[in-house]
Amino acid sequence: MTIALTVNNKKHTVDVDPDTPLLWVLRDALGMTGTKYGCGQALCGSCTVHVAGSPARSCVLPVSAVGDAPVTTIEGLSHDGSHPLQRAWIEEDVPQCGYCQPGQIMVAAALLERTPKPSDADIDDALSGNLCRCGTYLRIRRAIHRAAGEGGDR
Repeated sequence: MTIALTVNNKKHTVDVDPDTPLLWVLRDALGMTGTKYGCGQALCGSCTVHVAGSPARSCVLPVSAVGDAPVTTIEGLSHDGSHPLQRAWIEEDVPQCGYCQPGQIMVAAALLERTPKPSDADIDDALSGNLCRCGTYLRIRRAIHRAAGEGGDR
C-alpha cells in the first residue's frame, strides 16, 4: 500500500504494509537510521520520535496511524548538530555507548517545548520511560538544564 508521510518537513511516499511500525519505515524505507530499535515493545524509549510535536514510540506505532501528522526524527532537530540539546549533550559528555541518546534527546526536546525551564522533577518525570543502560541520567539532566539556558552545574 502506498502511504504518504511528512518526515522532517519533507514529503515522502512509501510502499509498505499499513501495519508496519513507523520505526521500520523510517529506518528501512527512508534510510533514517538515527532512530534506534531497542526493545520493540515501547518500553525503553530508544525509538522515540515526535508525531505532531509529541513523543511517540515508533517501534509499536503502525505507519497507517500517523496519517497527516508531521513526524520529526533526531535527524530533523538540526542538520548539523546545532540544536541546543545536541550541543548540550556534547558539552556535558552525556553519551557513553550512545544507543539511547536519540530517544532521550527527542523526549527532552518535547519537554523543553512545553516547559522551557524544567525542574529536576520535571526532567525526571518526562524521561522516566527512557532507559539508559550506561546510567548517564545525571549528565542527561545537566544537559537539559544547559539547553534550557540554566547552565550545566546543577
